[in-house]
Amino acid sequence: MAEPGGPFHLLQAGPGRFLCYCRPGGAVYVTDAMEVWAGDLSDCPALECRCPAEEHGAMLRAALGRGAAELSLGPGSATLRLPAGPQCPALALALTPLPAAEARSQLQALLFGMAGCIESLESRLAAVETLASSCSPQKNTVRSQQLLLPDLSPRKNRTAGSALPHKRKVPGESLINPGFKRRHHLE
Repeated sequence: MAEPGGPFHLLQAGPGRFLCYCRPGGAVYVTDAMEVWAGDLSDCPALECRCPAEEHGAMLRAALGRGAAELSLGPGSATLRLPAGPQCPALALALTPLPAAEARSQLQALLFGMAGCIESLESRLAAVETLASSCSPQKNTVRSQQLLLPDLSPRKNRTAGSALPHKRKVPGESLINPGFKRRHHLE
């Protein structure tokens, strides 16, 4: 069973949705999860095309990525058309339906290939989230502020190596508002 190569792209044709993906070597598959159509980019007829056939894969992937590829279905066949470009004014890939046994095998490969991609992406996302949570700006800001602020906890002995000098109480200084002297009113 061959693994699908991807990338995977959704196509719209009439009321139906289709999944298109490519495999190394120029094989292109389109499926609606019931049937599978296949074509080969090396057999792709291009009208007035001046680029080598090897570049058709890159052109197809680019068109699929932009959502510019167009799928049309006919009885017993399908056609994938790419928009005109500077090198290839018109590019059309004929797709033929796969026999039931081959289509079933291809859908199985597609399903497990996509499950593998999802599993890989989930593990990478979990690793990124772990890294992001340990490097979050909020935690780093709080941690750096804690390093800059003196420890004011009453449990520690301040006289033994305290970074803050001990401030002496000045006679007449307010206990509630230090730095201000009490006023005595004489009448």
